[in-house]
Amino acid sequence: MTQTTDDPGAREAPSFDLTSRSWIGVLRRDGSQDELSLRQVFEQAEQLRCVVTGLATQEFALIRLLLAVAHDALDGPRDIEEWVELWDDPESLAPIQEYLTRHADRFDLLHPQTPFLQSAGLRTLKDEVFSLNRIVADVPAGEKFFSARLPEVERLTFAEAARWVVHVHAYDTSGIKTGAAGDDRVRSGKVYPLGTGWCGGLGGVFVEGGTLRETLLLNLVAADTTELEIPADDRPAWRRDPCGPGSTGRSPTGLRDLYSWQSRRLRLHYDAHGVHGVVLGYGDQHAPRNMHRHEPMTAWRRSTAQEKKLGQSPVYLPLEHDPARSAWRGIGALVADRPGDGGGAEPAARLRPRILEWIARLVSEGHLPRRFLVRARLVGVSYGTQQSVVDEVVDDRLLMPVVLLHRQDPTYARQAIAASEDADRAVRALGDLAADLARASGVGQEGPKAASRTEGFDALEQPYRNWLSALADVPDPFAHRDEWRRQLRQTVGRLGDRLIAAAGDAAWEGRTCTSTTGSTLWLNAGLADVWFRRRLARALGVPGDHYSPSPAGGSVDDAALDGGGPTGSEPTGTPGSDHAATTPEVPV
Repeated sequence: MTQTTDDPGAREAPSFDLTSRSWIGVLRRDGSQDELSLRQVFEQAEQLRCVVTGLATQEFALIRLLLAVAHDALDGPRDIEEWVELWDDPESLAPIQEYLTRHADRFDLLHPQTPFLQSAGLRTLKDEVFSLNRIVADVPAGEKFFSARLPEVERLTFAEAARWVVHVHAYDTSGIKTGAAGDDRVRSGKVYPLGTGWCGGLGGVFVEGGTLRETLLLNLVAADTTELEIPADDRPAWRRDPCGPGSTGRSPTGLRDLYSWQSRRLRLHYDAHGVHGVVLGYGDQHAPRNMHRHEPMTAWRRSTAQEKKLGQSPVYLPLEHDPARSAWRGIGALVADRPGDGGGAEPAARLRPRILEWIARLVSEGHLPRRFLVRARLVGVSYGTQQSVVDEVVDDRLLMPVVLLHRQDPTYARQAIAASEDADRAVRALGDLAADLARASGVGQEGPKAASRTEGFDALEQPYRNWLSALADVPDPFAHRDEWRRQLRQTVGRLGDRLIAAAGDAAWEGRTCTSTTGSTLWLNAGLADVWFRRRLARALGVPGDHYSPSPAGGSVDDAALDGGGPTGSEPTGTPGSDHAATTPEVPV
């Protein structure tokens, strides 16, 4: 922490106009990287592949900023017909240039009265200026051994600082922050935790097209979308009065407001050579519950706990990404709403991202071809220690045909979800095999089980992604899923063969184990093999029967079938494959 009394607003400040100065990293279609201004990004959008900065959360925040600009400059699209005109017209983004000229003052990072997404004159009671580590997310507090910028960030270029200003509003950590003068939330010089930036609580999802222009248009939701509330008076942060310290106490009005939401108050300190410090505090906070009609870039889950607490139903909260779970394993949250437990008129237990609901509308109304491949980009943050530090950043993509999003024909989506569940059950059987072999050897089960499950999912990830991208071209999705299950049997079966072949002498010799029913039996590698083949057969069903197991997980009620072996899931009876046990189950 340093002390300062200089005030950039009290002297003639340099200018860094984000509409004309390069600051947004992009990847061109030829594979080269560049840094462009806002004007250039929109002008060259058809020649650009995507925004690229090296940090997924920063890219997500910048895409939302670009969408806020596009929505406001184009004042729409008002309906799907207007969207089609934008999609078909290669010059549809041209009006954005005049818009940027009109609002250029509000896009000046260093403007003395209205600095971009900052509060002019923001200061603490002691006029403190803090290290830039507070806004640079790759310098985790307290974990500097893992930092890319040891020992701290002393200075940023204006371009870098602009990107972090956008990012901090979206993903800043929670925790106790130094209070700003004039903020009525200050207690003893501090503001106590109020939560992360708005995007930090989302399981972020947006759609990537083949070019940046396609990406922007695919995520440009029409105002007549029934699943979202988009009022006519919605406007972004730069068309509102500048924010002073503290909260305005208001809620977002619509997409333009939410995409540029100022969850923090900050002020950069700089000189002619760049930015050297920051004042950072809390800004506008709002609860995420039941924001599913306002925030399109996340899936939603129904919270029974919040319903009981608040005495209202339904209550939906953002469905955050699990860093340990790849996108293909959670495809159900992307392509289909999940019915409520009561069925019928019961509110859905899960809602897919409304941005994908918008894509579904484009498909259903025939504005996108069934074979069109859409790439869902998943971005999120996992926080630790009461959300005061960043633990992990989630960054994943899933290429899928838009036919999966067709509301009137859910067959393809159901088979895609079922195929993912097939893989989950098959890998579960593999994990049980590893646990059985460990138990037969007399060693701990959890480590081998977790390692084998990780290996199983790694082995299936690319085959599933290939299977999914080919789904649009098949006339029979049921037959396509049968092919997937055949591939599953072969891949997971080979992984099981390797586990058994690697089992040591102790596993082949076996040992006495106590079953869940209290009886004892002799467990060895041979019997574990039999159980594995049976579990795998039951998990994947019989080829050609269009088998659909229960969504709760598990095609087999093992407890009812097995007689209660050591792991609680040991089928008995004659093996259903060529891998017969060399030692049958023998009660002791």
